[in-house]
Amino acid sequence: VSEIPDEYEILYSKWLSEMHRISVREESGAKIVKELTGRDVVVLVDPTMMLSKEKWLSLAKPAEAKPAEKYLLTYFLGQKTKSTKLKIKEIANTYGFTVVNLADIDDPERYTADPAEFIDYINSASLVCTDSFHGAVFSILMEKPFIVFKRHELGGTAPSMYSRINTLLRTFKLEGRKAENIANLSNMLDVDYSHVAPILKNERQKAVDYLKEALGVDETLKD
Repeated sequence: VSEIPDEYEILYSKWLSEMHRISVREESGAKIVKELTGRDVVVLVDPTMMLSKEKWLSLAKPAEAKPAEKYLLTYFLGQKTKSTKLKIKEIANTYGFTVVNLADIDDPERYTADPAEFIDYINSASLVCTDSFHGAVFSILMEKPFIVFKRHELGGTAPSMYSRINTLLRTFKLEGRKAENIANLSNMLDVDYSHVAPILKNERQKAVDYLKEALGVDETLKD
């Protein structure tokens, strides 16, 4: 299994085989479990997607350092390449957006933003640029225009997280939000979310049904 060091494959195979139920968030994860254990496992949405937009907003709080004008929000857990920085600058200049950077030590006002502010930053953004799975997740939940960039780790030695994002975008038919699929700056803010709600409803029900079976719960689970 390419994603797991050879010396750990036997251990992972043993430990996973001992688990009564397994679910994963990405198709590549299901493939890994299959290769290690021979078991078919279910791919479910991330737990954060089990809550509605309204539920998350009820937990949000106004971000203290949020600008009054329209802004482009960046949330990168890896390194921004030179080409990524140039693309973000080009987009911001095209639309007249202020650039707000989260999780960036060079933007100290926002570096200490807590989870409640994180939700508010995304919900108030005109556009989100991210290499983060949860950056994409919350953009979808808040129905915001977003662009996903491939993650570049310093030194290039860390495993890729892109497979999880691929599953997310494919599930919600939003593959067009990958940076490599956006060629025209003039319509990048036009995101049709009309098809997402029924998909999300089905995925939530799929997760609830799985949990009820795995936990042996008979009564209906509620939010």
